[in-house]
Amino acid sequence: MQTLKALIEKSDPVITTLVSNPLMAKLAEQAGFNALYLGGGMLGYTKVFLEANLNITDLVQIGIEIRSASQLPLILDGATGFGDPMHMHRTIPFAESAGFEAIEIEDQIIPKRAHHHADIEHMIPQQLMEEKIKESINARRNNDFLIIARTNGIRSTSLSDALDRGKAYKDAGADVLMLSPRNREELLAISNNLEGPFQLLVPNGGLTSLETDRNELGSLGFKIIIDASQPMLVALRAWKTFYETMDDNFQSPMLSKEDASYWSEELKNVVELQKLLEIETRTVEK
Repeated sequence: MQTLKALIEKSDPVITTLVSNPLMAKLAEQAGFNALYLGGGMLGYTKVFLEANLNITDLVQIGIEIRSASQLPLILDGATGFGDPMHMHRTIPFAESAGFEAIEIEDQIIPKRAHHHADIEHMIPQQLMEEKIKESINARRNNDFLIIARTNGIRSTSLSDALDRGKAYKDAGADVLMLSPRNREELLAISNNLEGPFQLLVPNGGLTSLETDRNELGSLGFKIIIDASQPMLVALRAWKTFYETMDDNFQSPMLSKEDASYWSEELKNVVELQKLLEIETRTVEK
């Protein structure tokens, strides 16, 4: 299994998707994704107290569970890094020890606020973020572990400020930059003015709003492309529809008896139940 660092050195971008638990990781791996992304935003929604209330221990525990089910490179959405420069000397070793191959750290205030989800963000001074990046590098024990520096400057201040911050963060030693373009003009501005590689979170609805495709993105330096929300939105729609349509006989138009039988077997296949049964047959079920 190649490391994430090795994958981003290739010409093709690394196609990555959101996972919040081991089952999602197994499904993504079997579907052919190159890497996995533990996103704080959707995990916070899952726990119904938002990303602002997550801590590094929460994320590390889930990371360990995911890594136990899949060997694909796993990226951690590390929010603000959970502290100042000094605190990176706990956050980074924690993430490395849990099996993550990269951590995304953004330049927002600590603690994060719920208003982040209303597109109101409060950014820390550029110099402070530079110091957090430098200490993240000092704290890592494996040079293959990537530091992804994220700035929300495009939507919080200006494109110009975001580009200035991106350059400063790269100069501070960040391995990958993330600037979140909203349209093709901003996408090209990032590629033309900064040194990659870059990470991109795909907007809801796909790449249409950016007027690009994965092949062009790779040539522009966007080497990690992540769908960080749609898997959870699809699941949310399914859960909500099923709960609202289930009748007194515990039936729903979403799932026939035949469908239920098929997906029950598929679930067993995903978790490789047969392999475990064979182990028991050889050992304790003789």
